Amino acid sequence: MSNSTVLITGASTGIGAVYADRFARRGHDLVIVARDQSRLEALAVRLRQQYSINVDVLNADLTKSSDLALVEERLKNDTHIDTLINNAGVAQSGSFVEQTPELIEKLIALNITALARLAAAVSPRFAQQGKGFIVNISSVVGLAPEYKMSVYGASKAFVLFLSQGMHQELSSKGVYIQALLPAGTYTEIWERAGIDISNSSPMMDVNELVDAALVGFDRRELVTIPPLHNDTRWESLDMARKELLSDIKMSEAATRYKAI
Repeated sequence: MSNSTVLITGASTGIGAVYADRFARRGHDLVIVARDQSRLEALAVRLRQQYSINVDVLNADLTKSSDLALVEERLKNDTHIDTLINNAGVAQSGSFVEQTPELIEKLIALNITALARLAAAVSPRFAQQGKGFIVNISSVVGLAPEYKMSVYGASKAFVLFLSQGMHQELSSKGVYIQALLPAGTYTEIWERAGIDISNSSPMMDVNELVDAALVGFDRRELVTIPPLHNDTRWESLDMARKELLSDIKMSEAATRYKAI
């Protein structure tokens, strides 16, 4: 059993709710955050009864500045919290030219702004303590502009990059960062985005996804991609990126761009 506390956003359903169950099973106390208070309360009651742990319910809409600030303050000041699961997010429906300004703003507010601000709120304390864990939920869509989910994919590419950058800055201070990249997973995110998945290819069960993610967590992987069956593909992609950087010379343009 553990006395540490895990704060999970988007915890009322789907990936967040399964994370709550799994960390409760491991003996952690929880702070569960979402907009749907009734679902949060029902989840909290079940987890308290089943696992004999403490569960605090924090009803918050992370697209609202006042609600986001409340969660930030909890992360800054509650020294029992040593793990942040940055899970809350929304998907998009329709092509880029069909996106409304309101939809784009809401997606960025939740998938990028809230996630980055919560990570930034807790990181200084984790670094000072010399210990802490942050899991940021990205997506394989962030690697695939071909999927034509431009705004959503861009937000998830941001999450991956942010996680990699945070790792560079914080790993030496004892803070572990994990970027989790699911592919299609059976959750309510599709219905909420107005996306019909009735004819889609088979997707992953959410329990299988989170259990696989926790294997990566326990191994302290920086990037965990449960649906990727040949892990050397990621290693090759990351190596190619580093090799590309080694060929960049800031002081002059490449020969192919110089007038003959």
